[in-house]
This record gives sequence, C-alpha cells and structure tokens, in this order.
Amino acid sequence: MIKNVGGVAIQPRHRATCHCGAVELELALPNGIEDPRRCDCSLCRRKGAVVASVPLSGIRVVKGAEQLRLYQFNTHTARHYFCGNCGIYTHHQRRSNPEQYGFNVGCLEGIDPFAIPEVPVNDGVNHPADRVAP
Repeated sequence: MIKNVGGVAIQPRHRATCHCGAVELELALPNGIEDPRRCDCSLCRRKGAVVASVPLSGIRVVKGAEQLRLYQFNTHTARHYFCGNCGIYTHHQRRSNPEQYGFNVGCLEGIDPFAIPEVPVNDGVNHPADRVAP
C-alpha cells in the first residue's frame, strides 16, 4: 500500500476527477493506494493508465454520472467508464474480480502516477479467466 506519492498524502477519502472536471469521484482509500499496476491487454496498452483497486463500495460518483460513458469488449464482463466530454478513463468494474473497481491513479487529485516507482505490469493478454481448466 502507498500512503504518499511525491510528497502528497493519500487521503482516506480522496477526490478523483477527469481532465475537464465534469466527472468527480470520491474514493475510499483508508490504506492508501493498494496494488498499483499496469496491464498489457489490448485496451490498457492503449490507455496506459496506472490502475489500483477498491471494493465496489469504495467509489462514489459525486458529480457527472450523466457524463460517464460505458465501454465493454471481448467477454463484456468488465465495465470501463470514461468521461464523455474529455474522454479520460476514470474507473472500471474488473473482469478478474467483479466485486472491485479498478481506478485511474492519474485521476486522483494532486497525485502524479509517474512518481510511483516500479509499477508492475499484469498479463492481461493471457487473462486468468481465459485459461481452460484442466
């Protein structure tokens, strides 16, 4: 867990916004940023975001729910949300754990995701849900 990024403390209830400010989220981060990572699936390679997770109850849309757009692909399990005005990816309901949201660390107010050292990359190309059981 990461409690501080580049000298900025992660608040237990931290604000996150898209680029234009039309969408505002409140994230419950009592332990800070947990499990930051990148993914190499076809979508994540293109968006390039550092993502961390919270339970479904850990995100509250404060403003701009009507601006959020949904994008789904492949199995249509994951639900990716982005601002319909500026196009910034804010969060998604995870395919590998539908009880969690992944959120764009770059949307956290005051946080520079490039200040997080050594962000691991998940193998989204070979997603665990795509593996055939023996």
